[in-house]
Amino acid sequence: MADEYDNDLEEKFKIRTPKVPKSGKGPREGRGGGGGGAGPGRDVQISKALSTLLRHQAQSAGVELNSEGFARLDKVLLWPRIRSLQPTFADIQREVQTNAKQRFSMKLNPATTTTDSTEPADWLIRANQGHSIELSSEGIHTPITLDAGNIPDVVVHGTYFAFWPQIIEGGGLKKMGRTHVHFGTGFPEDGAKVASEQGQGRPKVVSGMRSDAEVLVFVDVEKSLKEGDMSWWLSSNKVVLTAGNADGVVPTKYFKEVRGRKQGVGELWRDGEKVADLPEGVIARVPQGKNTRGVGGGRRGGGLGGKRGGRRGGRRGGRES
Repeated sequence: MADEYDNDLEEKFKIRTPKVPKSGKGPREGRGGGGGGAGPGRDVQISKALSTLLRHQAQSAGVELNSEGFARLDKVLLWPRIRSLQPTFADIQREVQTNAKQRFSMKLNPATTTTDSTEPADWLIRANQGHSIELSSEGIHTPITLDAGNIPDVVVHGTYFAFWPQIIEGGGLKKMGRTHVHFGTGFPEDGAKVASEQGQGRPKVVSGMRSDAEVLVFVDVEKSLKEGDMSWWLSSNKVVLTAGNADGVVPTKYFKEVRGRKQGVGELWRDGEKVADLPEGVIARVPQGKNTRGVGGGRRGGGLGGKRGGRRGGRRGGRES
């Protein structure tokens, strides 16, 4: 499932060190970034840097992750890209507590005896999911099993019209550079509903799916568990994860339902079988932050290329989650 930092895999290969004033107090335009092309606010820069390090760069940076994916906060703060932002302990703690998608967790170092310490060396931090670094799922996430009876009512992957033909061509959903395929347990509009019910002005973010997803892929987790084809996990921020089958794929036979969410597109898949192609005239564009390699834009129907859709894309397409 996607999120607003879906381009952080690109940063795995090309690290950019943000420039901030010598005072260390960068702009604080808010989590959505500044206006007028000023770029993202400092809180967003800190969050992106934490995501890049803890999800993808820890090993190459020499930052040790334990079996649960936690790293010592004092070591994390020494990573050059994070150090350049000069975050305080309060900055990190605020990001962990207020991040809309609950990307991070912190806990006291077991060797620490003071529960109210603000010393970075007394704390551990981790990314809750989204790793390209190989970690043991058992140490980080809760297993979803038939015996535990903890299969969520809804397990849904959000993707885009531009990627749908490639998903079918490839036989299902793939990890695309991460260790897991990501699924939500709700829908983006659920966040707005919850916020309304709680009298909050800002919609609550539903982790595991980007708000602009165009295609909803509902997966039959129970069937896959009964067939013993793959393992499933639930992260601490309620994102459902799987590494797929032996080939790293969530096969189309487990697609319980696939339906469009925009442009009037209806049902595409039901109980592991195709119901319909994308209609003629659907506008399929790769969203910002997604891998555009091999994906054509423009109008199309049923296929990825042809005269309407530009050149036919490759098998990989773009990263799905």
